[in-house]
Amino acid sequence: MVTDPIADFLTRIRNAQMANHRIVEIPASNLKKRITEILYDKGYILKYKFEEDKKQGLIKIALKYDAATKLPVIQSLERVSRPGLRSYAKPGDFKRVKNGLGVAIVSTSKGVMTDKEAKAQNVGGEVLCNIY
Repeated sequence: MVTDPIADFLTRIRNAQMANHRIVEIPASNLKKRITEILYDKGYILKYKFEEDKKQGLIKIALKYDAATKLPVIQSLERVSRPGLRSYAKPGDFKRVKNGLGVAIVSTSKGVMTDKEAKAQNVGGEVLCNIY
């Protein structure tokens, strides 16, 4: 049993990139599915597929690498709010990730979204992770 499924999700992606894997499989949940969709929309992953099985389902993610340098597109995945120390922010208090080049994923009352979308909708929430 995993105590922090979001940290496990990020660690599986990080480890797969360090091993130069093309595809990584992650146990599915609604929160992980939404984070995967955000990563795809922002161009950090190549594609994804949700597969149903007899248990909770799987998320298959095709990782994206730079064609010239063969380095992963995602340079950093870091967990901000964790079970031992939750991190919440108001719409005006979101910190810029990598001077605006990165994305913070926020869990709000209106769903999981990026920090820029949350600021546009004027909702705060729990800052799950930073990606750049």
